[in-house]
Amino acid sequence: MKLAQKDLKQFLKLHKSLLLYTNQRLKLNRDATTINQLLNLGIKELMKVRDALYSQPSLIDDFIAENPSRLNSEELKAVSEWRNHVKGTFYILRYLKKYAIFLDEQSPAHAYGVLALSETLDEILGPGLPVRLEAVLLPFKDQIVYDGFVTPYNVIFGKGIQDDLNEEYREAKHRFGVVTSLPWTGDEKKSDAELLKFYLKNNGTRLRYEEEIEELVNKDPANMKLYYRQMGEVHSRKIRKQLHGLGANDAWFAVIEGIVIASGASKEQVTSVLKHILPEDKREFTYIFHFKKKG
Repeated sequence: MKLAQKDLKQFLKLHKSLLLYTNQRLKLNRDATTINQLLNLGIKELMKVRDALYSQPSLIDDFIAENPSRLNSEELKAVSEWRNHVKGTFYILRYLKKYAIFLDEQSPAHAYGVLALSETLDEILGPGLPVRLEAVLLPFKDQIVYDGFVTPYNVIFGKGIQDDLNEEYREAKHRFGVVTSLPWTGDEKKSDAELLKFYLKNNGTRLRYEEEIEELVNKDPANMKLYYRQMGEVHSRKIRKQLHGLGANDAWFAVIEGIVIASGASKEQVTSVLKHILPEDKREFTYIFHFKKKG
């Protein structure tokens, strides 16, 4: 969960140089003219410098143009990528082997895989999750790190909120994957069909994403057909249990909107019955399944 030692050394060199430049350009702490003097100001003053930097991101361009620290081209390129930083409020939901999971507060939410610096985030923040905090995420060496400053909120989350956050994480991971580099291009965005299947997978997601389901179903006839097929499969499971309870024999059934609308000894027979019961434009929304008697 930490940046490699060699990369960490380079990151700290570049980030400290940029903070010193910001401090001098904005004349925030006039007595701090070296990196050591800047670091000796303490965390509170350093965070003021950091916040000033990201409130005026054009300072990154100025730093690169002036190059006061005489950085080489590779180092300047690394700093230039910090234009693609992500600043905001996040929830840390997981401490994984490769990175910590940061979930943002956007709608829809995105999950970021974030590496720590010299100490792991659980060493800094403790093992209890989730943690809500303010942070700045930076791209570095095709990975995402935080900039060394975090401001956690002193709040404990109840089970209901934890469940909601975990569900948002699952949705973000399903829709976009875990973002592990910046800028995020959106290449991992899921199709309507994949999203609809995710929203319909259980009763909890169907209730939670009721509006999203309705929007997708009304968006495209193909989505509506998929909706009925998926829901037909859901309803068929309940009907199978009821049929087993009745001791029913093998048969084929057609269901639509939870209603068994036709049955027969073969699929062909059920299909034939449907032609007499439903108009053609409704038949494609039926779900036909084969019930087999146990034993």
